[in-house]
Amino acid sequence: MSVLIDISDLPPERVSFVVSPLAELGALLHVLAEPAHHPSLHAWATGTTAALSPDLADRLHEADILWRSTRSDLFLPSGGADSLGEELDALDRLDDDSFVTAAVEISCSTSFGHPRPSPLRDPEDRQRARELAAARGMRQAAFADRLLKDPGAVRVWLRSLLEECHQAFFGEVWQRVRAQLAADARHKTQILRRQGLAQALAAVSPAISLDTTHARIVIDKLQDGRVTGTGAGLVFLPTAFGWPHLVIRDAHADRPVIQYPAALPDIPPSLPLETVQQRLEAVAHPVRLRLCRTLARGPHSTTELADAYGLTPPEVSRHLTVLNKAGLIKSRREGRYVLHELDLQLVSRLGPDLLGNALR
Repeated sequence: MSVLIDISDLPPERVSFVVSPLAELGALLHVLAEPAHHPSLHAWATGTTAALSPDLADRLHEADILWRSTRSDLFLPSGGADSLGEELDALDRLDDDSFVTAAVEISCSTSFGHPRPSPLRDPEDRQRARELAAARGMRQAAFADRLLKDPGAVRVWLRSLLEECHQAFFGEVWQRVRAQLAADARHKTQILRRQGLAQALAAVSPAISLDTTHARIVIDKLQDGRVTGTGAGLVFLPTAFGWPHLVIRDAHADRPVIQYPAALPDIPPSLPLETVQQRLEAVAHPVRLRLCRTLARGPHSTTELADAYGLTPPEVSRHLTVLNKAGLIKSRREGRYVLHELDLQLVSRLGPDLLGNALR
């Protein structure tokens, strides 16, 4: 599974790395709404939430449909700006159709389909938007109803909310991280110019690669999707608070956007989804699972395992081959025998590797 970005019509010089205060605010609002996704930021999220005024906390909960489980496209602008105010001004310049379409894209679907042409104009899409919001909660449904009924009033309300967030906590955070993000964007730009797109993508994330044969960027995610890069360009936005997420915004007749974590915790990176899937399938078989139980207790030969489980040595060998291809066991020769042992450190990573792919 992966998200593919077609770059056959994308001029290389139109790939850019920029910073965005609005995108960073969106990342922080997601952290506040889903702190379990970001254990390294738990202290910040707890302290910030405790310091919020009850009124601001209440309004953030009301609008969290925009950033909790699916980041609204409103928080992934396609061009950098020096200040949050400039980016909010750009949002104000959007027509109501574009604003509402971006705001109500809250489906957990793994596709990149968009409402046609706008929930404000199409009764079917309006009903779909209401149903998706209702599935998130009563307050979220009420927010969506307000947006669909009077988008102008909600736009003013939302801008006021984001400006209050800037005063309450984001302004201080942005002053602290903007230089780091700008330096990361400059560094990636230098790699792009000197070493090419493939190396720049590798520097962004080990989950992103360039398929030159098919002129596309491949993003290893637990979803399928296709995005088309346009002549307008492709934008990468670094975030100091995004790990473990890689967030992708489709073009919407504009530039596709990828928000990537510039700051990575000091833990092993998640493995490719294909490797994780291979390992999970290897231990899913009941016989191999029982073999793992024995091999976790120490090294055993094929003959010992066959005797213990009433199997023939060839049957055990076939199962061990599957475990070995998945990298789950270690083998060594001791005289006439080959002893097999479960790689405990690697198996202990299965949970984090799976979670890393699920949250990517």
